[in-house]
Amino acid sequence: TMPFLYCNIDEVCHYANRNDKSYWLSTTAPIPMMPVSNWQIRRYISRCSVCEVPSQAIAVHSQDITIPQCPNGWRSLWIGYSFLMHTAAGPEGGGQSLVSPGSCLEDFRATPFIECNGARGTCHYFANKYSFWLTTVEATRQFVESPPSETLKAGQLRTRVSRCQVCVKFL
Repeated sequence: TMPFLYCNIDEVCHYANRNDKSYWLSTTAPIPMMPVSNWQIRRYISRCSVCEVPSQAIAVHSQDITIPQCPNGWRSLWIGYSFLMHTAAGPEGGGQSLVSPGSCLEDFRATPFIECNGARGTCHYFANKYSFWLTTVEATRQFVESPPSETLKAGQLRTRVSRCQVCVKFL
């Protein structure tokens, strides 16, 4: 659960010796009731593919529920939902630039990250972890007024999450 080691000035390194936390993009598997460990963890941590492309990929966001178009001279790699960042207890959390392909997640999940604890060797979804998504904004309300507050329940979530597309330039 801790894919790093830390080393000191005496050239001594330690692996999985700290009570550090790591955050992983999770799969669409149902959220477990209890922390998972050992081989159970694999079911909850997403796998990735690294692909070589002829130019840098970018993400474009619509701020509504329509899929934005790639710029002229660019083609689509995938479509998704506009992800901003996640937070955890204290100062922990992370995100990336909205132009980054990592800001366009193919699947929308209210909890897209799982937290792993190095000392215990377990991973779990915790109530004090939040994900932040770019919302839809009606064209008539953009730059005019603050949107009204609302609470969305399961089944309504995708109606307020901006859509995105990751594009690569034709060369």
